Amino acid sequence: MADVEDHFGEHVAGLYDDSVADRFDPAVLQPTVDLLADLAGDGAALELAVGTGRVALPLAARGISVSGIDLSTAMVERLRSKESGPPIDVTIGDIASTRVQGTFQLVYLVFNTIGNLLTQDRQVACFVNASAHLVPGGCFVIEVGVPKLRLLPPGEDARVFAHTEGYVGYDRYTDLVAQQAVSHHLYVGDAGAHEVRTPYRYVWPSELDLMANLAGMSLTHRWADWNRSPFTGESPSHVSVWTKNI
Repeated sequence: MADVEDHFGEHVAGLYDDSVADRFDPAVLQPTVDLLADLAGDGAALELAVGTGRVALPLAARGISVSGIDLSTAMVERLRSKESGPPIDVTIGDIASTRVQGTFQLVYLVFNTIGNLLTQDRQVACFVNASAHLVPGGCFVIEVGVPKLRLLPPGEDARVFAHTEGYVGYDRYTDLVAQQAVSHHLYVGDAGAHEVRTPYRYVWPSELDLMANLAGMSLTHRWADWNRSPFTGESPSHVSVWTKNI
């Protein structure tokens, strides 16, 4: 893991839950947990990039046996501070290569985190790793945005995706060939202004399907959101489910 940079250190971890407060809204979180619980059934679930436990903790509260992998010890410390039941088994490691004991009915990776793997090879490795943890017929779920390149005016390379009092977020597309971009998060408060930058590799739905095929999985569902709305060419994001071939 020495060559894998952790962009979610102590400072980012301390801000993280507040910066994604809308994702804790029951209208968002409940459908997420409902869908994942349905896919897990009576089996166990593994969250890649478990983070502060936004999804893992309520899923475990539903009676699902949940394990996690995450590179950031700071993020996992936040998860530990919120646990009220049996601790979730979390392994510190790289989601593209770290293996944990056992097999799972469900492996899932939410909120654009596949993009934290900055090369196509590492994203493929993540699919292979997910498949290695699944029982035959088990499901791998990814939630990720559709790249917004067509929304860029000619000659521009950046687009604002959020702006509220004290915060502006924008994506800058830095390499269209390698599919590289950087998310910029600008915060202004009583203590002054600061910026957090997170590089990512954007990826298309069809490319993800090919990665799944290389890992021995096939697409079974693709929805526009956790409410299972139909996915169309206008959908800004998708929740996709691939099943491990039997």
